[in-house]
Amino acid sequence: MNELAPPGRRTAPAPAVASLAAPAPLPGGPGLRLPFRLAWRQLRHEPARLAAALSGVVFATLLIFMQIGFMNALFDSAVLVHNSLRAELFLMHRTTEALWRSASFPRARLAQALAVPEVERVVPLYVANVPWKNPENGLNRTLLLFGVDPNARLLGFDGLDDAAWAAITRPDAILFDARGKPEFGPIQHLLADGPFFGELNRKRVEVAGTFGLGATFSSESNAIASEATFWRLVPGRTPGQVDLGAIVLKPGADVASVKRSLAALLPDDVVVFTRAELARFERDYWANVAPIGFIFGLGVAIGLVVGCVIVYQILFSDISRHIGEYATLKAMGFTNGYLARVVMSAALILAVLGFIPGLLLSLGLYEIASARIFIPLHMTISRASFVFALIFVMCVVSGLIAIRKLRDADPADMFR
Repeated sequence: MNELAPPGRRTAPAPAVASLAAPAPLPGGPGLRLPFRLAWRQLRHEPARLAAALSGVVFATLLIFMQIGFMNALFDSAVLVHNSLRAELFLMHRTTEALWRSASFPRARLAQALAVPEVERVVPLYVANVPWKNPENGLNRTLLLFGVDPNARLLGFDGLDDAAWAAITRPDAILFDARGKPEFGPIQHLLADGPFFGELNRKRVEVAGTFGLGATFSSESNAIASEATFWRLVPGRTPGQVDLGAIVLKPGADVASVKRSLAALLPDDVVVFTRAELARFERDYWANVAPIGFIFGLGVAIGLVVGCVIVYQILFSDISRHIGEYATLKAMGFTNGYLARVVMSAALILAVLGFIPGLLLSLGLYEIASARIFIPLHMTISRASFVFALIFVMCVVSGLIAIRKLRDADPADMFR
């Protein structure tokens, strides 16, 4: 038993009392390591609850990855045509919403553009949605048909070499998209023995070759024809109705300066775009006008909300179940800040452990989805980093809300 010190003598502090004080910071950042270790031991103490929390994070990660993957595939496929156009400036009717549903403008606008000295040549592009009859089963499916001068070499799709362009100079000859959906028929197999004849918009055409573009959210397949063939295949369309005008500038011309000159010269029924502006215009349509862009964005938000609720419930319940232990820590001298770091460490652990399997599952689903919809979904480092940041913020927000429960950890409760 402890004895009282004789009067007049000082008593040294009891080591046992000193050991109850909050630990002093150690070199190397123990202020972060110690809460992290406590949080990890607290989480793994109940494996079933940890698994439930991780399943919520995995679900949120998977949902966000898929929604962002589809959304980016939408935007990437929407500008495939725009990025392949071999020109510097472009004319489009002011009321056009997107290339696949464009409003035509007078071809005379292109002739007027030639008045600018820096313009070398102009190329009209015609676009229409027309039905293609599957040569194997006779079913009709709509594709996007491009009409263009073969000698202009305006389109830069894969497989468009000199032989392919020369092939569609023949009357009623077209090039078919080899990367389109298989519902359009075994085009590559039929071409193995040479050109074959099919039916496009209820008119007989010769499929003279293929090119590589691929399906998009606006078209499941594509075809290219000369201007003359296009006008025959699309009744009611005349040479004077252009959907997109491509303007090729002379070498060394300043694109911004020529754009300003064209905007001042041409009537206000047309708009002048650079290549980047044209692609951004198409992206804006899918992001802000078409409902599908809103749907994908909403899916990301729902994933975050669901994951946030699940993680919050786990953290809040965990704090409630161990409120006595937190009160004990407070009685020992640990501050609210230290306890908050414990909760935030638990949130970080859940974010990391839930993100990794969610990422692996998303990679597999990306492959499956790409094979099914014929639109590639790519996993990039920047996308993975962005999703992890979202998941981390989701877990942090859940932790910040759950921390409010720590105010109930009153050391006085230990003695009631």
